[in-house]
Amino acid sequence: MTDQQPSQPGAARPTGKRQMTGVGTTTASSYEAKRVVKADPEDEKPGGGATSFLPEVVSEMRKVIWPTARQMVVYTLVVFTFLIVVTALVSSVDFVAGLGVEKILSP
Repeated sequence: MTDQQPSQPGAARPTGKRQMTGVGTTTASSYEAKRVVKADPEDEKPGGGATSFLPEVVSEMRKVIWPTARQMVVYTLVVFTFLIVVTALVSSVDFVAGLGVEKILSP
């Protein structure tokens, strides 16, 4: 491969500076100007008060995707299995550590 350009008349030639891959044309100042969110004066007070709490809880609870009965059984079995495995692991480490301590401390 050579760096020579074809000398055909009317061939498209790139003009200007090449842009690096992955670099945008947005300047830092224009980016910062877009990032600034102007708050309404009504949104300045913290929280929504005690009267709006319960309706917000109800609306959020409606958004929850509740598991089916079959999923709950599967999740429960997974948790119990995990508990049995971890309990067996901890008890075996405790037993082996106890044997080691007895071996070291006994005359």
